[in-house]
Amino acid sequence: MSWGLLRLVCGFSVDLTQAKPILGCVASLMPRLVLLSEGYTGRTYELKTERTTIGRLEDNTFQIPDGSVSGHHCELILQGNEVLVRDLHSTNGTFINGERITEGVLKPGQILRLGLIEMRLETGEPAAPKRQVLEKTIVIPQGVKITELERPRTTSLEGKTGFEKKSNRGRLFIIAAAVVGLILVVLLIIVAAGGFKP
Repeated sequence: MSWGLLRLVCGFSVDLTQAKPILGCVASLMPRLVLLSEGYTGRTYELKTERTTIGRLEDNTFQIPDGSVSGHHCELILQGNEVLVRDLHSTNGTFINGERITEGVLKPGQILRLGLIEMRLETGEPAAPKRQVLEKTIVIPQGVKITELERPRTTSLEGKTGFEKKSNRGRLFIIAAAVVGLILVVLLIIVAAGGFKP
């Protein structure tokens, strides 16, 4: 069976030009390239024909107008359920999962890199659900138990509070003012009595 035929789970193959929906059968989609590189992210190209050429020039089946891609960089050939990649003597090379190739089989999920442009081969098969990945590590303060993170925190008002410190400062200020005032009163009495003579 080749990619040129629509594969049905119910066991039939139908020419794509004559395909009609059939109840109870699930169709798989053609393979496609999904570009991953900045400036091209999300752009896709379905591999509809047996031979696809990729390059920077307009006469390619799939044109990628990037300076790191050669004019005629590579060709993809559909052979049954496989996608054969053949480098066309490109300047910056053709790579499958980071390994430089002159010819090789590209499997679903693998990364094809032409120069600096990366793309992934995907088929119509549903992907497994992805687990949510947190972008940042959550920092847990020292001395906190995991069980305490699950319940709301309560603040204890027992012991010293910020108000006690303020009242202690107030007491010191009052005592200092009383001492200074007492000294002034004593000096005034001495001066008034005429007992202080320079």
